[in-house]
Amino acid sequence: MKPISKLVMTGTKTTSLQNRIQTSYIIIISLMLVAPVISLASSWYHTLKYDQMIANVSKTNRLNQIVRSDISNELWDIVAGNKDFDEGRQYGIIRDINSRLDNIKFSTEQQDNRQLLEVAGRAMDTLSRYVDQLGFQMEQQYPVTANEKTLDEIRGVADLVSDILQDFIVLEIESVARTNEQIKNTAAALSLVQIFVVAAVMLFAVLAQRSLAVSINRPISELEKLSSQIAAGNLAARADLPNVLELDNLTENLNSMAVKIKELIDANIREQKNLQKSEMKALQAQITPHFLYNTLDSIIWLAEGRQYEQVISVTRNFSSFFRRSLSRGKEWVSVKDEFEHVLNYLTIQKIRYRDILDYSIDYDNEMADKTMLKLLLQPLVENALYHGIKNKRGRGRLSVKGWREKPYLCFQVADDGIGLKPERLEDINKQIDGSLDSSELSDVYGLYNVNKRLALYYNSGTKLHIESRYREGTVVTFKLPEIREYV
Repeated sequence: MKPISKLVMTGTKTTSLQNRIQTSYIIIISLMLVAPVISLASSWYHTLKYDQMIANVSKTNRLNQIVRSDISNELWDIVAGNKDFDEGRQYGIIRDINSRLDNIKFSTEQQDNRQLLEVAGRAMDTLSRYVDQLGFQMEQQYPVTANEKTLDEIRGVADLVSDILQDFIVLEIESVARTNEQIKNTAAALSLVQIFVVAAVMLFAVLAQRSLAVSINRPISELEKLSSQIAAGNLAARADLPNVLELDNLTENLNSMAVKIKELIDANIREQKNLQKSEMKALQAQITPHFLYNTLDSIIWLAEGRQYEQVISVTRNFSSFFRRSLSRGKEWVSVKDEFEHVLNYLTIQKIRYRDILDYSIDYDNEMADKTMLKLLLQPLVENALYHGIKNKRGRGRLSVKGWREKPYLCFQVADDGIGLKPERLEDINKQIDGSLDSSELSDVYGLYNVNKRLALYYNSGTKLHIESRYREGTVVTFKLPEIREYV
């Protein structure tokens, strides 16, 4: 439409103004058809998406019933001696479940939902290995108690897969609800926009024929300037009402559009930050289960060895560790609490790795009551232990330090473990700088989590600094701005 407006203002062409306006009418009517076409396309797309989600929920629910009952029942008949292992349908059931999982995953659009099905697939791989183990035991004529124990493991994994599928169903239902809301909102918005466009365009067309030469040149020039400023990113630009009936609404809408665009941009930024926070919480949850299992194992063998005082000590530290991890849902803790959290963690790990682990914790008392984001140090300590000290032959030492350099709080986690080769250090820095999706990370979830949370909660300049030499050790440091004392 912009070139046509210029032709109208200049009047240098031989064709009459009326012909130009008639041409404009044809273009406007054509543009008016875009809204119904978009509406139909949007409705078709959302309907297909809605139907696919409903189908996924139904398929997953049926699959959940198979996982819960068919595998356990089939293997129970085998263990009970009702049929031979080779005569059972267990592998056919597993193949059927995997095939159904792949089918549902292929038709799922949400990345989080697809990742949940991938976790279920890995759990099914574990279940298949347990079934292989059961077959081997029965072939070697293991005792019935051993077979029943393996069967219990299989049931546990099947329950885990069932829980994951149930979580997937919940997520899909939530997606269905959001899609349904989008359909309603889109339909209402398109209807209103289409009605408004029809009314405004028809009014503009009638009045433009009568007063185009007198009253349209200056307002169009002002509106063109306003649209150019908005297109250039100046969302604070506004245009005065031209007191031209057919252009007042257009001017108000452009001014309102500038406000709405800024509001939408701000809302989108907030939404992206919330999504990143959710991603960080998901990553944080991915790195803790092995610690839980190992600690419980340690408590068991300490109890079996009648080392009751150590059982009490580990259990107390274990309870304190998770209490500080949860922090009643708070994101911010005192520096003292963060170091106490690390102390609880290392006290527990010392029981398991007493032959290879020494550690020290030291921080400036002046920073004890300062506020910081929680769970920044423990993932770094865990990384140093599992990727540094454990890979080194012999005893290793891990130190955690904190000091104050106004206006910053400084933290350091150092180990004398195996260290990193230059190319590996470069690869880790690329993985944790946020340029990769979390699903593409290899084994640096802890470092990625801390680095991303530092940038998200403080600012983009706050990040981890890693120094490492192969066979000498690794030092990870970061600085936080002093915020306030923790209350």
